[in-house]
Amino acid sequence: MPKKVKKTEKQWKEALAPEQYQVMREGRTEQPFSGPYNDAWENGLYLCAGCGTPLFRSESKYDHGTGWPSFTAPVNEKNLVYKDDYSLLMKRVEVRCAACGGHLGHVFDDGPAPTFLHYCINSAAMNFVPADKADPKGGGEAASGNAPSPAGKDKSGPAGKDRPGGETATFAAGCFWGVEHKLGKIPGVLTTVVGYTGGKTANPTYQDVCTDKTGHAEAVQLTFDPAVISYEQLLGHFFAIHDPTQVNRQGPDRGSQYRSAIFFHGESQKKSAEKVMAEIRASKRFKVPLATELVPATVFYGAEEHHQKYFEKHGIVCY
Repeated sequence: MPKKVKKTEKQWKEALAPEQYQVMREGRTEQPFSGPYNDAWENGLYLCAGCGTPLFRSESKYDHGTGWPSFTAPVNEKNLVYKDDYSLLMKRVEVRCAACGGHLGHVFDDGPAPTFLHYCINSAAMNFVPADKADPKGGGEAASGNAPSPAGKDKSGPAGKDRPGGETATFAAGCFWGVEHKLGKIPGVLTTVVGYTGGKTANPTYQDVCTDKTGHAEAVQLTFDPAVISYEQLLGHFFAIHDPTQVNRQGPDRGSQYRSAIFFHGESQKKSAEKVMAEIRASKRFKVPLATELVPATVFYGAEEHHQKYFEKHGIVCY
């Protein structure tokens, strides 16, 4: 059995995006065909969005046509628990994560051979790790590659080991190559992933985002150890590495995809960001108003692999 993960409901609300909390902690179901993983077919591993427990491999995924990600078998039966569900005046079998108890979906007996099982799972309840980032034993590193990561709650350490207590932060501050490099050097930051968020286009590519028509910003989603660096301290670094007064641009880059934005995960992060921004305004540090957006975190789409750790690969950044 996986190690149990226990949090208060307040902690879960702070750790999960609103839709994830509704699905995983309140047992709701996302709208069919709305989840980013319904039509995702990249090779890799699907993890619990609440705690990172391995759930399903891409090899067991298939298109059932019902509008939700469907699988024929889990990575390990011990990672799931089952409960009878009579909420729709009929018996269904609910599937939950054995580690954190998060609601995942349901399992039916109308699947294909060889198991004939149909695990109907909410996208919001999962994170995805590409095959080249996944631990052969079933674990995974930070979600990356051109696939969505709605939870943004990976807790892998620098060597791919589980790091309990890691928290998620999501920032946009211009071209994500340089932002990732700068944020990744901060002591206490465990993992970084570049991607796209804040817009309406599902599964965007870099080329899509560059049109400035998707509404997405180039962003960095990271996990950090609050025992080493607080969220407020992280915000201090965020405001120091870019010009937060520029509107829809950063340096030579123009467009809303290069806007300054804080995508907060939970009420605690929102209050911290409001406090820091108020202090900056009161300090008269900048001669013009802050242009930084403060908005709730939504689905985060990992950018293509060649954009990940761009500085480490090429030794250059865009500014």
